[in-house]
Amino acid sequence: MIHVFVGPTLPRSEPLLAAPDVRAWPPVQHGDLFDSSIRAGDTVVILDGVYHQAPALRHKEILAAMGRGVAVIGAASIGALRAAELAPFGMLGVGGIFAAYMRGEIDGDDEVAVGQSPDGEWDALSWPLVTLRHVLGLAQTAGLLDGERAAGLLADLQAVYYPQRTTSAVRAVCRRRGEEGFAGWLAEQRERDPYFGDLKRADALAAVRTALRGWAPRAEARPAPGTWESPYFRQWSNVFASQRVDGVQLFTEDRLLYQQVFNPQFPRTWMAYLAHRSLHPPGGGRGLPLEERLAQVTGGGLAAHQVFHPPVDLRDETTVSLLLADETRKDRQAVARYADALALTRRSRPGFSVAAVRGDLARRMLLRAWGCSERRLDEEASARGLVCAARAVQAAKRLVPGYLKEGRGEG
Repeated sequence: MIHVFVGPTLPRSEPLLAAPDVRAWPPVQHGDLFDSSIRAGDTVVILDGVYHQAPALRHKEILAAMGRGVAVIGAASIGALRAAELAPFGMLGVGGIFAAYMRGEIDGDDEVAVGQSPDGEWDALSWPLVTLRHVLGLAQTAGLLDGERAAGLLADLQAVYYPQRTTSAVRAVCRRRGEEGFAGWLAEQRERDPYFGDLKRADALAAVRTALRGWAPRAEARPAPGTWESPYFRQWSNVFASQRVDGVQLFTEDRLLYQQVFNPQFPRTWMAYLAHRSLHPPGGGRGLPLEERLAQVTGGGLAAHQVFHPPVDLRDETTVSLLLADETRKDRQAVARYADALALTRRSRPGFSVAAVRGDLARRMLLRAWGCSERRLDEEASARGLVCAARAVQAAKRLVPGYLKEGRGEG
């Protein structure tokens, strides 16, 4: 399967995007490459991405995708920029824009950035600098501009903030510099050919054709885990880990948190996980029974959950099966309802964030769910793998909208 992340650079009606085995995605953003439908042996073509309206795609997400056997091609926009940065690791760059980044002729994000329609359409609302550079060069070739005049126009256009670099802004810059002739010529060319001078489009089509021809990197070029594994990456992968269960797509982290908060038996589950981790350390370290390891560290004076706080990797199937061992269908249905309540709160309250949920509401929810006193909250949180009360309160905030909606917080 070929996954093409594209937005303003190519229209939805582009025939290549309708080719067999091609799936067109919206502009890429942070988390998209964690999608379980992108598998080893697939090809990802990164063309367009988001910058402001959502977090941008991280380099380590691309490295991890390549590490698990996904071929990644970049061109045209953020794809060209990321390909220039990650070419030493096996990402393939295609086209003149990628080449210009590699040669150091251009280096800014705003060379390829454009304003995008806020209504979910893919239309570009402004001109990228790479296109303006190109059409200025074509105007010089046509004898309409000399080098000095073209450089002056380009400098003034660079000074315009990229989402404001609209056709009207381009005309205004031309009028201010007395270059109405160039503006008129450009308008005529675009009227004859809407894609005149559109380097991004040309490079994007070349990248998709490269994928359709079956390009694949050499197996030995696949990056090693050390190039992307980090606490931050593990956190991202946990956030985006999901699975379709009972006909519903659920985030694994939400399912785990529900167990930690609402399953009375979860301390037993957490101890089983600690015992497994002690016998099977990540990275192939020496395994020891949990009691023996605990004795070596503390002499047996503390409970294991008070001493060991291993990070959880929700990409690991064994870890997930251990931590969700007691999960029921009813639990999963509740997780879906809580997720819906959180999504509704976000839609209905502009600017809402989970961090803004009142901590006292989350704390009260935990006290009721765990049936413990305030004095024992730290101990109970630790026994459930949440380390301490403060961290448990922060984690549990995302459950508060659903908890209140179901009336469990009344009284």
